[in-house]
Amino acid sequence: MQQATESTCGATACVTPGIADVQGSADTRHIAIDKVGIKDIRHPVRVRDRGGLEQHTVANFNMYVYLPHNFKGTHMSRFVQILNSQERELSVDSFKEMLREMSRRLESAAGHIEMRFPFFVNKRAPVTGVESLLDYEVTFIGEIHDGDPTLDIKVVVPVTSLCPCSKEIAAYGAHNQRSHVTVQVRTRGFIWIEELIELVEREASSQLYGLLKRPDEKYVTEHAYDNPKFVEDMVRDVATRLNADERVAAYVVQSENFESIHNHSAYALIERDKDAEARIAEASL
Repeated sequence: MQQATESTCGATACVTPGIADVQGSADTRHIAIDKVGIKDIRHPVRVRDRGGLEQHTVANFNMYVYLPHNFKGTHMSRFVQILNSQERELSVDSFKEMLREMSRRLESAAGHIEMRFPFFVNKRAPVTGVESLLDYEVTFIGEIHDGDPTLDIKVVVPVTSLCPCSKEIAAYGAHNQRSHVTVQVRTRGFIWIEELIELVEREASSQLYGLLKRPDEKYVTEHAYDNPKFVEDMVRDVATRLNADERVAAYVVQSENFESIHNHSAYALIERDKDAEARIAEASL
């Protein structure tokens, strides 16, 4: 009877005698790969909300590392092992620790993880107070370089926008549409996901709700009519709030209006790195 070969596990890999490690073999083409890994793997996670509760959800992960020119491939199974070894509740701190572990286990100086998941907010209708859930798409985007992790939080906020020009020139109302405002921030301090959502919704013509009664519908349509916004207004007003928040180190804000009277979208983007600007200003002194 043939005896099973015994495997030995070190800090970074399990080695089974007699089985070749093809990925770890040398490559002679001398071309490094910027990102290699796994894409669109789903995994259950728990995310804590501002109310102190845990939201149980399923996230889509993309996990990549930098591969030096002298290695043929990376060990794809290790990405899955790292994901399954994590605590199910993911926070900013645990996400950064996962980046460190990935860099360590894959023996790479640089890595990238994206975690995209639906996040739900319980909202009260503005007049009747009826409650309903509204979902938002949230993404954690982590980078690590030479052991130093960073994290961006991206939130897609659906809102209503009403055209100021249409309101000005039309005798019977104004065209309006649903818009997606996307905010991606890198922070110096802690910010709740709900804070970013509320920041955007305050600058829209009107926010959205999962459930509205007739008095609520009257309110939100009239509120939108009283707060017309071009796509340019949306990104500038959100950027103004982000500029004033000392916890925000860098941001990208985008707005896409799915036009109701055109077969195209209106779009605007503002990007600013406040930390980089501060470094440049300090160096010029």
